[in-house]
Amino acid sequence: MAAKHAPVGSFMTIGTKQLQALVNALWAAGYRTIGPRIMDSAIVYGDLESVDQLPAGYLDRQDGGSYRLEKDESAGYFDHVVGPQSLKGFLFPPRETLLESVRKNGTWQMTAPEVDAKPLAVIGVRSCDLHALAIQDKVFLGGPYVDPGYKARREKLFLVAVNCRRAAATCFCHSMKTGPAVSGGFDLALTELNRHFLVEVGSARGGEILAEVEWSPATSQQVEAARVVSTLLEAELQGRASKVNSEAGAPRERFLDTTNIHDLLLGNLEHPRWDEVAERCLACANCTMVCPTCFCASVEDVSDLSGDNVQRERAWDSCFTAEHSTMNTGTVRKTTASRYRQWLTHKLATWHDQFGTSGCVGCGRCITWCPVAIDLTEEVAAIRGAKPQAAEVGL
Repeated sequence: MAAKHAPVGSFMTIGTKQLQALVNALWAAGYRTIGPRIMDSAIVYGDLESVDQLPAGYLDRQDGGSYRLEKDESAGYFDHVVGPQSLKGFLFPPRETLLESVRKNGTWQMTAPEVDAKPLAVIGVRSCDLHALAIQDKVFLGGPYVDPGYKARREKLFLVAVNCRRAAATCFCHSMKTGPAVSGGFDLALTELNRHFLVEVGSARGGEILAEVEWSPATSQQVEAARVVSTLLEAELQGRASKVNSEAGAPRERFLDTTNIHDLLLGNLEHPRWDEVAERCLACANCTMVCPTCFCASVEDVSDLSGDNVQRERAWDSCFTAEHSTMNTGTVRKTTASRYRQWLTHKLATWHDQFGTSGCVGCGRCITWCPVAIDLTEEVAAIRGAKPQAAEVGL
């Protein structure tokens, strides 16, 4: 069954075979469609033409400084968790030309290049990344200065979210109240069930796309079954926080106690833990590169050999580099300890002052992709002076 427009807030069901019809509908509507794919031994976003390219039958095992894929025939299309990529790179490119300058007859002519904002559909977005996108919207669209490139790309973004059915050991979205259930900010949201998907319509655009797919109205039992998936995972995440892994080599599940965290961190700027973590930190900036909310950038003018053509380029940067805090008097943050402190206090404390929210969504990427397995939940717990408090388990 299909309708011309599926109403916002309605629930439908589609068979797994209709997932391809959804991809086809997005292509037909002019969207470049991307989704999770296996590349270079990781699940990353790539162009998607067929659902056969999705990582069905694979799970990711993540822990501090560790990421592995393993075959599991029982795994569904979306039973992996988040990979090293997020939505950030599609809206805030790693490198972007902001201004082009050309010298003709001794006179400089400056123009801003047109933004290449083609319609983009992303399939498989998780709740933590939707919350990260909302934070990025505040950074680039909030206030008096709006980033035109980000705005143009954001307006042409179509999001097919997915409710998580499992979590990695590095996930702590439950601590940040950003998951695991998708709560908004999507065009369509999928919950993978037994041989079918429950689809929630989140926008008028989503309803128009879904109208091109054969669907059936969801029953109350099917809607409840989908909610149970998120409820059980939430209970598991909360319950895991109270467990202590005594087995050697066992993954340690994460929980971040956010109680009074703003004053906790700003009141402990001279805590010895900053020096302790700096002894391990490589200042490689991996954590900021994979973070879905970090937005530090540098701007530089790049000239050709003639000197007549100059491009002003913005590129991702990191507060872990010495150059990022360089001023006319030299580098402000001269030590790795001061740079790690800057990152963590901004992410978890002063971000609240700046944007009214935490800069962390609990995705765990910074833990997984840190070469030396530095764990921000562990660092905060050490500064707090106690082990992470157990979360209350409740349905």
